[in-house]
Amino acid sequence: MNNAPYDLRIDSGGDQFTVSGPAPRLSWKPPSDAGGPTGYELQCTIDGHAQPAVRAASGRHRFLPWPWSALRSGRQVAWRVRADSTGGPSPWSEWHTFEVGLLDEDWQARWISPAESVDAGYGKRPAHTLSTRFEARAGVRSARLYATALGVYEAYVNGERTGTAELSPGSTSYDRTLHAQASDVTAAIRAGGNLIEIVLSDGWYRGQVGAFRLPAGWGPVLGARAELHIAYQDGARQVVRSDDTWTSTRSAIGRADLMDGQSTDFRAEPGAALPVLVDQVEAPAIDWSPAPPVRVVESRPAQSVKQLQDGLWVADFGQNASGWITLGDLGPADTRTVIDYGEHVGSDGDLTTSHLDSVRPGEGPIPFVQRDEVVSAGRGETFEPRHTVHGFRYARIRRDGAPLDPTSITMRIVHTDLRRTGTFACSEDGLNRLHEIADWSFRGNAVDVPTDCPTRERLAWTGDYQVFAPTATRLYDVLGFSRKWLSSVRDDQLPDGRIANFSPDGRRIKHHLDDQFAMMTGSAGWGDAITAVPWELYQSYGDQEVLTENWESMVRWVDWALWTARTTRHQSRIERSPEPLPHEQYLWDGSFHWGEWTEPKAKATDGTRIDPVQTDPIAWFMADKGEVGTAFLYRSTSTLADIARVLGRTEDATRWAETAERVRDAWRTEFLTPDGRTTGDTQAAYVRALSLGLVPDELRPAAAARLVELIRAAGTHLGTGFLSTGDLLPVLCDTGHTDIAYELLFRRTAPSWLYMLDRGATTIWEDWEGVDDNGDAHDSLNHYSKGAVIRFLHTHTLGLRQTPESVAWESFEVAPIPHPSLRWARGTHESPQGTITVEWRTTGDELTITVEVPPTTTARVVFPDGTTETATAGTFRATRRMVNGS
Repeated sequence: MNNAPYDLRIDSGGDQFTVSGPAPRLSWKPPSDAGGPTGYELQCTIDGHAQPAVRAASGRHRFLPWPWSALRSGRQVAWRVRADSTGGPSPWSEWHTFEVGLLDEDWQARWISPAESVDAGYGKRPAHTLSTRFEARAGVRSARLYATALGVYEAYVNGERTGTAELSPGSTSYDRTLHAQASDVTAAIRAGGNLIEIVLSDGWYRGQVGAFRLPAGWGPVLGARAELHIAYQDGARQVVRSDDTWTSTRSAIGRADLMDGQSTDFRAEPGAALPVLVDQVEAPAIDWSPAPPVRVVESRPAQSVKQLQDGLWVADFGQNASGWITLGDLGPADTRTVIDYGEHVGSDGDLTTSHLDSVRPGEGPIPFVQRDEVVSAGRGETFEPRHTVHGFRYARIRRDGAPLDPTSITMRIVHTDLRRTGTFACSEDGLNRLHEIADWSFRGNAVDVPTDCPTRERLAWTGDYQVFAPTATRLYDVLGFSRKWLSSVRDDQLPDGRIANFSPDGRRIKHHLDDQFAMMTGSAGWGDAITAVPWELYQSYGDQEVLTENWESMVRWVDWALWTARTTRHQSRIERSPEPLPHEQYLWDGSFHWGEWTEPKAKATDGTRIDPVQTDPIAWFMADKGEVGTAFLYRSTSTLADIARVLGRTEDATRWAETAERVRDAWRTEFLTPDGRTTGDTQAAYVRALSLGLVPDELRPAAAARLVELIRAAGTHLGTGFLSTGDLLPVLCDTGHTDIAYELLFRRTAPSWLYMLDRGATTIWEDWEGVDDNGDAHDSLNHYSKGAVIRFLHTHTLGLRQTPESVAWESFEVAPIPHPSLRWARGTHESPQGTITVEWRTTGDELTITVEVPPTTTARVVFPDGTTETATAGTFRATRRMVNGS
C-alpha cells in the first residue's frame, strides 16, 4: 500500500535522467488510502535551494502547470508532494528529480559539418567523426554533454560512449522540430587532456526513405552541435563547444544507411584530419523531447544457427523484431563477414526477402536489402552497427576462410523504451499468444515514431497509428511518444490543410504539390489521425494540452475535407445527376481515399491471390470510396465538437455538432437503405457504420444481422481490412452476436488471426495470408494494425473499459463477456489514478469477479446476467450464477 502520493513524473523524456524545458507539468498518483478528492502540498529544490511550498487545487494530480518561476538551463530540480485529508497530511512522497536541458536561447555552440570530399550518393555514404581535444582540471563535480545533429549521431568522451539512447537525435520533421540529448559524462572526464568525438551519419535526415528508397529531402549537408558543461568542486565552470577548431575525419564506417545497412572496416586508418565546415546548415530551434528514448531494450542469443554450406549460416532468433545483431568473433585480420537480415526462410532453410521487394508502376521490382558488412582487423573487435536498424527474425551470415562461433551472435532488440501499463492473460494459450505477437508487432514499429513496418517502408503512416492508438494506450504509456509524433504531423501539414500520408515526411510533399504522390494525400482514415489520436490521448490520460496544441491542425484538416466534399463529386454521381443533390455537399467522395485497404484477397481458380490494386490500378484508384470518406468525415466532425466542449469553445462545439449531424444525414441518405443495409454491403461497411454510430437505433439490429449473414456466407470468416478489423469483434458483441465474435476469434483457417499463429507468426502480418499454405511469404510480416484486435481481449473478454463519461480512468466498468472455452481471465491497467486489477473465474455455473479499484476512482461491475454493482476504492469480489453457461 502507498500511503503517500507516488509515481511522480513530468511531461518530458530523457535518457540517463529526465530532461525538461523551462516549465514542465507535474503529475503523480494519489495515495492508496485516499478516500476521495483531496488537496496537495508541493515542495521543490532547485540546485539545492528550497523554493516556497505551494498548494495544488483540490483533487488535482495530473499535469499541474509548473507552479514556480520558469527554470533556466542546466538547473537540477527535486520535488515531492503530500496529500491533505480530513485526518491530516499524508507522508511525503519520494523525491522526484530532473534536470533542465540547455534551452535554445542559451546554445552558443556553432553548427559543424564533416568535410566530405566525394559524395557516394544517398544510401552509400560513410559516417564521419567530428572531434576536438580540451584540457580539464582535477576536481570535477559534474559534467553534462548536450548534443544534437541533423543526421544520426553517437557521442564519445575519451572513448566512452555517452548515454544509452540509440539513433539520436531521433526522427522528426527537421525543418521545424529538432530534439537534443543530455548525458552525464562526469565519470569520463580526466584531469589533463580529453577528447570528444561525434560519429555522424545520414540517418533519417539525408538517407533513404520508404519502399522505393528515395532520398530524404531535409537537407544536403549533415550537421552536429554540442556543448560540454563542466562544473568544478570549487564553483568554477568550463564550457567546450563545437566550433571551427574541431576536425573531421572519415570513420571506419564506410557505409551507413538506416534502410539498407552499415559496413565497417576495422582495418581502416583514420584519414587526414580536416577542418570542419561551420554554419553550413539551417536548423530549427532546439527542443527537448516529451518521448522516452530509443534503447536496446533486450538482448537474446540465437535459438539456432544452421550451417547451410561452407561459409554460410542462418541464425534464427525466434522472434521478429527491430534492431540489429552484434558479432563478437570476427575472425583473423582481413576476414569479411556479410550479414543479411529478414523475416522469413524458405523451404531450403535459406533467408528469403523477395516478399519485401517493391514495385513501382511501369518499372521492375526494387530488391529489398538489409545488409551489414564488417572486416576484421584481428584485434578481437565486436561489431555492433548502431547507424542502421533492421526488421528481422533471421540473419544470414556469410564468411569465407574463417569459422563462426554461434555463441558470439546476439540479437539486440531496439525500439522506444515505452513503459508498460497493461497486461492480459487467460486460460486459452492461443489468445495469450495472439496478445503477445500483437504486442511485439507494435514494439517493433515503435522506433521513435509509429512506423507501418520495420522493413520495407519503415514510414510513420498516419492511418496505421490512428487504427492502433486505442490499443496502444492499453498496453503502454504512449502519451509522450504520441505527442512527439503529432508534432511532426502538424509540421508536415500541407498549406491547404491536408495531412500527409506519413510523418515525418522526408519526401516533403508539402513543398512538392505537383508530385503524383501529393494527389494521393488527404485520405479519410489516414489524415483523420489528427483528430482521432489526440482525442484518444485525452480520454486515456486526461491531458487537455494535447487537444490545445493540435486544435488548429484539426480544424484545418476538417475544413479541407468539408470544402472538398462541397466542391468535388465522384464521377458516378455526376453521371447520376449533372447537378448535385442537396445532401451531396456533405459527401466526401470526390478526392483520393485509400479506402478499407488490405481486405482479404480473392483467389482465382488456380489458387493465386487477386490483388485489385495490382490487377487494375486505375479502376481501384477511381472506385467510389465515398462511403468510407463520409463515415470518417462524420467521426472527425463529431470528435471536433467533443474537443471544443472540453476546451470551452462553446460556439465551435455547437457548429461542429450541427455539421456532424448534416454529414451523418448525408451518409444515411446516400449509403443506407430503409431496411438497414449499406449500399456497399460489405463486412467493413457494416462494422464502420455500427461502430461510428451512423445507423439509426431502429435499424441497428438489421444492420448487425446483415453483417452476420456476410460472415456466414464467407464460411464464418472475417472480410474486413485495415480500417475496420479492430472494431469487428466489439461491434458483434455490442449488437448481441457474441457467439459469432468468438467464432471469428478462434477461427484457425485463413483469413483469421490464429491462422497467423499456426503458420509460425511472431508478429502480426500485413496480409491475412502473410505466409500461405505453401510456406511462401507475402508482404510485410510485421504490420501491427490488424493487431488492434487485442483491445477486444481487454475490453470484452476481460471486460475492462472506461465508462463513457470518464476521462483518465476516473471511473470504469468491468463487464466481462466470457466464452464457454475460457475458464478465467485476468489483467491489469496502470491508469493515471493507480493500478486497476481485474480477474474473473468460472467454477461450474458460477462466475466470480475480483476487482482492485484505485483511490479516487469508482467502478461499475456488470455480470453477464445484467446484475450491476458499484465498487469503490479497494477490493471488490462477488460471485453470480451464469445464465445459459455464459
